[in-house]
Amino acid sequence: MQLGAFSISLTVKDLAASKAFYEKLGFSDLGGVPEQNWVILKNGDTVIGLFQGMFERNMLTFNPGWGQDAKDLDNFTDIRDLQKALKAQGMEFVQEADETTEGPASFVLADPDGNPILVDQHR
Repeated sequence: MQLGAFSISLTVKDLAASKAFYEKLGFSDLGGVPEQNWVILKNGDTVIGLFQGMFERNMLTFNPGWGQDAKDLDNFTDIRDLQKALKAQGMEFVQEADETTEGPASFVLADPDGNPILVDQHR
């Protein structure tokens, strides 16, 4: 099962302060819209998203269709197929993708400790 690019999405209180902190650790801009309270930073293959006021908790994030460099992959498993496969294994969802659609969609799972896992397809 290919989940796509991995990152951690951090809930932050002050986007500018958090961005400055991670830049001191060697992270640089990969994307985002600071005016919308989110940025994506990268250091080597490590990607983190900083989100102010968007999520309640930190979460693991996977992006089907993207490589770790945030570039589109030619071949990937569509999020709706991933969701169907996970449902077949008895997984429970916090939020489901609409399986009647195509293109961008997302779903959310929670691990046994309640940690949210966002699977977010952008294409």
